[in-house]
Amino acid sequence: MHTRTLGTLNVSALGLGCMGMTHAYSPVADETGALATLARAVELGVTLFDTAEVYGPYTNEILVGKGLKSYRDRVQIATKFGFTIGDDAKAARPSGTDSRPENVRAVAEASLKRLGVEVIDLFYQHRVDPDVAIEETVGAMADLVKAGKVRALGLSEASAETLRRAHATHPIAAIQSEYSLWTRDPEENGVLATCRELGIGFVPFSPLGRGALTGALKNLDGLSDTDFRRGLPRFQAENFDANLALVSALEQMAADKNTTAGQLALAWVLAQGDFIVPIPGTTKIANLEKNVAAADIKLSPDEVKQLGDLLSPDKVKGARYPESMAKMANR
Repeated sequence: MHTRTLGTLNVSALGLGCMGMTHAYSPVADETGALATLARAVELGVTLFDTAEVYGPYTNEILVGKGLKSYRDRVQIATKFGFTIGDDAKAARPSGTDSRPENVRAVAEASLKRLGVEVIDLFYQHRVDPDVAIEETVGAMADLVKAGKVRALGLSEASAETLRRAHATHPIAAIQSEYSLWTRDPEENGVLATCRELGIGFVPFSPLGRGALTGALKNLDGLSDTDFRRGLPRFQAENFDANLALVSALEQMAADKNTTAGQLALAWVLAQGDFIVPIPGTTKIANLEKNVAAADIKLSPDEVKQLGDLLSPDKVKGARYPESMAKMANR
C-alpha cells in the first residue's frame, strides 16, 4: 500500500471507514465478521481507521478498539466529537452540536477509554458548532495535543473560511468531507483549494457514493426501513432510477478497463491529489480487497476527465442531504 501524509501523520493512501459496521446502514456486520474485516485491512496495508463517538453511538469505537488492539503500533485511529447525544442515546439521533471546550475534553477522555488507547491519532470536530467560536474549540483540542492525548487535529464538513481560522489557531492535519464522482462540493466551495494552499490533508468519506457507485445497488429493496440512505434525496425512487443510468455508464467504462465501477470511482478520487486519503467503508472482506486494489490503478489525465464528465454534478439527481442535515455542513 502506498502512503500519503495528513499533517504529521503518514498513513495508507486508502483508509477504512468503520461507521457501517455498527451504524446507519443495513445490514450491520456481526462482531466476528467486523473484527475479521479489521484484521484483513491491516494485513492489506491499511493503517488509517475512522470511527466516531456518535456511531452507535459509542459501540463503533469499542469495536474498533477491540479489533485493532493487537495492531496498535501499526495503525492510526481517527475519531470524532461534536454532536449532542442524549441520555437515551439508543432511542434517538443526535439532536444538535456541542463543541464547548468542556465537551471536547470529556469526549476525548471517553473515546480514549472506549478505544482502549493512550492517544488518539487524529481527533476531528464532527460538525462545526455555530454557537462556539472555532478558535475556542480548536484551542481546547490543541490542549489535548499538549497533554499527549491527541496527535493531530481535524475538522469535518467545515467551510474554507472556518478551516483557515482553525488552522491559524493550531495546525489542522486533515479535513473530512463527502467527496466522490457524484459529490463535488469541496471543489466548488473552496475547501480543496484551501487544503492545497495550506498543506492540509483531505479525507473523503463516502467516496463510493454510499455504495451507489459500486454498481452493486440496483434497487432499494434490500435496504431496511431504518437504513440511513432511505432519507437521502439521491436515493428517493425517481432520483435513484435516474442516477442508476449514470452508474451503468461507469460500469461500462470499468469493464472496458478490466476493473470494477467501485475501483474506478476510488481511483478517480485518489487521482485528484496526493494529499487526498479516501476512507471507503465496508463490512465484507471481499469488498475491502477490491477497494484496496484500487490504490494501484493508474488513470491517464484523459481518463480522469472522462470519468469526471461522466458523473458531473449537473447530471446527478437529488441533493446529497435533506435540508436539515445540509444546514450542518460547510459552516
